[in-house]
Amino acid sequence: MSELSNKKCVPCEVGAIPLQPDEVKDMLKELEEGWSSEDDKAIQKTFKFDDFMGAMDFANKIAELAEEEGHHPILTVSWGKLKAKLMTHKIKGLHENDFILAAKIDKL
Repeated sequence: MSELSNKKCVPCEVGAIPLQPDEVKDMLKELEEGWSSEDDKAIQKTFKFDDFMGAMDFANKIAELAEEEGHHPILTVSWGKLKAKLMTHKIKGLHENDFILAAKIDKL
């Protein structure tokens, strides 16, 4: 499996070039199953739980991780589900940080 989870998110500069579609496809292969990208500008994964509180508990764990990394996902919580969506808003696309955080989320 990937070494992404051993890396640390680093602030990217405005004007940094987002990952290109072929780079996104390659990096998705380094993540656990379930991560996808519809437009090469964001990645997302839906996690399933037995109830609402399971999804909320996981959302809170992701929130703590996001604060540690200084990189924050979009989280959507509903009964038995949590959808995590990652993109780097500064560059309006994907950066290595998105994949680092995704790999760390999978380890929670």
